[in-house]
Amino acid sequence: MPLRSDSGVPRPHELSGPTTAVDTAPARSEGPLPAAVFWDMDGTLVDTEPLWNESQRALVEQDGGTWTTQLAHSLVGQALDHGARLLQDAGVTLGVGEIIELTMTDVARAVRRSVPWRPGAREMLAALRQDEVPCALVTMSHAPLATVFAESLPAGTLEFLVTGDMVLHGKPDPEPYTTALDVMARRHVGLDSAACVAVEDSLPGLRSAAGAGLATVAIPHVMPLPADPRWEEWVTLAGRTPRHLGLVAARRSAAT
Repeated sequence: MPLRSDSGVPRPHELSGPTTAVDTAPARSEGPLPAAVFWDMDGTLVDTEPLWNESQRALVEQDGGTWTTQLAHSLVGQALDHGARLLQDAGVTLGVGEIIELTMTDVARAVRRSVPWRPGAREMLAALRQDEVPCALVTMSHAPLATVFAESLPAGTLEFLVTGDMVLHGKPDPEPYTTALDVMARRHVGLDSAACVAVEDSLPGLRSAAGAGLATVAIPHVMPLPADPRWEEWVTLAGRTPRHLGLVAARRSAAT
């Protein structure tokens, strides 16, 4: 369940994970640093999509449904409750909450065994930490899974989590990112939102981040992404540095 303030409004999941060795960061590049970076998790930082699909496929097939590539693609980047309803449409007889709990438990168990990093993601997080750029996770996965991933990182890598179980409207609605921006601005007085960047791998996530007014980097993974002036596409994070992210924000600000 999401944490809640006295007013009943969900609070971000604060982090104070274990201190572990910092990964080697890529060489520095020229350009401004971003004011803050907001990260999607599944498919962007970690390659969990095959783990989700393995669990989801098992649910569909055990109830006599047919798993298809089209169904797998329709689940990418979506809020978990929306995805659960799509699985029900495909024949799963469990309730929405049961579907979320079972699939999330399967994925969390796999991530505990070994974090399936996307290329360049670990190095970029290490470089941002080294440059003291604040980062937060903005994911449609719920807190139990997101926390498993976050706690595998060196302390201070992520300041807080905004997860799918603490927002009323998931991606592609802007609420997850507007929530994260509000929290980051409270933590860092004078934060320049125009210098903040979001990194995403799915169309729902890109629409959410762009809808919140964030400069956005698109890194396609499972599916190709449409070109759009609201985001910049990179093939990979490998070889990129925090200042490359800062330049994305600078270009976006100049264009608007």
